[in-house]
Amino acid sequence: MGILETIKGPLDVKRLDAADLPRLAAEIRELLVESVARTGGHLGPNLGVVELTIALHRVFDSPRDPILFDTGHQAYVHKMLTGRADRFGTLRQEGGLSGYPSQAESEHDFIENSHASTALSYADGLAKAFHLRGETDRTVVAVIGDGALTGGMAWEALNNIAARKHLPLVIVVNDNGRSYSPTFGGLATHLSSLRMSRSYEHALEFIKTSLGKVPVVGSPIYDTLHGIKRGLKDILTPQALFEDLGIKYVGPINGHDEGAVESALRRAKAFRGPVIVHVITRKGYGYTPAENDDEDCFHGPGPFDPVTGEELPKPQSWTNVFAEEMVRLGAERQDIVAITAAMLHPTGLAGFAKAYPDRIYDVGIAEQHALTSAAGLALGGLHPVVAVYSTFLNRAFDQLLMDVALHRLPVTVVLDRAGVTGDDGPSHNGMWDLSILQVIPGLSIAAPRDAARLRELLAEAVAIEDGPTVVRFPKGAVPRDIEAVGKLGTMDVLRRGCDVLLVGVGPMAEACLDAAALLDAQGISATVVDPRWVKPLDEELVAAAARHRLVAVVEDNGRVGGVGDAVARLLRDSDLDVPVRTFGVPQRFLDHAKRAKILADAGLTGQDLARKITEVVAQRSSGLQEHPTREIPATD
Repeated sequence: MGILETIKGPLDVKRLDAADLPRLAAEIRELLVESVARTGGHLGPNLGVVELTIALHRVFDSPRDPILFDTGHQAYVHKMLTGRADRFGTLRQEGGLSGYPSQAESEHDFIENSHASTALSYADGLAKAFHLRGETDRTVVAVIGDGALTGGMAWEALNNIAARKHLPLVIVVNDNGRSYSPTFGGLATHLSSLRMSRSYEHALEFIKTSLGKVPVVGSPIYDTLHGIKRGLKDILTPQALFEDLGIKYVGPINGHDEGAVESALRRAKAFRGPVIVHVITRKGYGYTPAENDDEDCFHGPGPFDPVTGEELPKPQSWTNVFAEEMVRLGAERQDIVAITAAMLHPTGLAGFAKAYPDRIYDVGIAEQHALTSAAGLALGGLHPVVAVYSTFLNRAFDQLLMDVALHRLPVTVVLDRAGVTGDDGPSHNGMWDLSILQVIPGLSIAAPRDAARLRELLAEAVAIEDGPTVVRFPKGAVPRDIEAVGKLGTMDVLRRGCDVLLVGVGPMAEACLDAAALLDAQGISATVVDPRWVKPLDEELVAAAARHRLVAVVEDNGRVGGVGDAVARLLRDSDLDVPVRTFGVPQRFLDHAKRAKILADAGLTGQDLARKITEVVAQRSSGLQEHPTREIPATD
């Protein structure tokens, strides 16, 4: 039996002899590679925190001492050491383990965070709560890494933590120099200098040795020597910003030396106040293909061959299409620049960066700054394209509203992974954007149904110069191109009929066509239109609705406040009394599963739509027979 098989909780980790820990670390890495090779997931970050996580559970008493991971994708090893190793093969599978901390899975998962730079604020609040409740023997631990310390929210939290000297709060900076790719910015440069400075290491060793030889003669000699240490640090490295904040600093520590990390954590715990433990790790450590992957150290691969590290073949994705079109547009227009929030490769901007290195800006995990910086670029005469995952735009809503839209600036926001993403769970579904963006004046939103429309709509979006634009598309393989059979204003007509008007938003157009074919068999004729631009809606939609008995809107967004509500409002404002039915994603946080499965469960397949629309038409027909004086709108 392996050591990992004997670990049913943190107490089992504490009981191990130090000599057993290297073997435990090796078994954890073996299970990480074996499992993620089949399911996909965040491999590189977790390979890098194996020894760190072991040390955390040997020093602290989870769950009494909450351990908060930022970002949550670094918590795989934590899951294994808290009794979930035997289920790790179910990672990211329906009904299996989540790829992030999950309160439903374990009492050791205090928060379900997966959006970066939040854990320090959670930790600040928890530590204050424990203090007020008199639970002074509890320590809150926040592990922040993978670029999360570049986010502004983390620094807002540090500013507050520094003001509470009495709170037992340990902040572990898991510093691997990367988020997805190498981190950018002044803070990243500062941390890099701490990692790389040999003179600093030698100076710290000298001070450590000297302090050990000095007899205890009271605080003055300690203060003097501590001052010398700080002075050397300021000379040999950039300003020691952590201690300048007033938070005790320990490090840098070799994050792959479990004994060294454990020792540093015990000292930090004993301090009984805010302490930063700076741990240097290597993303992908212990698995050669990950260590040699310059792009992102196997940050989040899909299924791959565990022996060679080669990912299994993938069909062309929406992201690939966007990436190609951005390079083409960049050649046509010198004023187009691109912004990424630490996700150059995942959002498809790597090709643009290679072609136009002077026109790409990686701002780190700082979406708020990204949007307002884009506003500044637009004020300066450029056209920025900000590429983010849909779920991460939520945190930059105010900047899009007040800094971009208020000034009617030509900024294009491209939302990858819009709609249902599936495997990454509730925090990553992009099912909110069509609702929250509806309230922004002057904003235009495009939802392409296929690759050809993505190219068309992206070109149209960057051509708009009197306000912001958004182009959204889902995760995964791009479907077949669906050609229009006609035009209705700016909308594409995909099928003609006379009874029901089906409005298919973006990739849901295909499900609408499937439903229309099934409705035909029920004697119900359906028109299918793709609005292309879902904000503002084309006024021609009113005339089209008037020619049908029912309007059905199908979207992969939450039903509340989405395109369906916008269509109903447009028809009401036009005094058109045609019933509208909205088919969308249930307004709740969805469990992780494949996108197709979640859409099917939400009734967004062609078959489900046809059945529900048939029921609505039958009910309406029955009602009209009971009230024969009611007028029926003319049909084609």
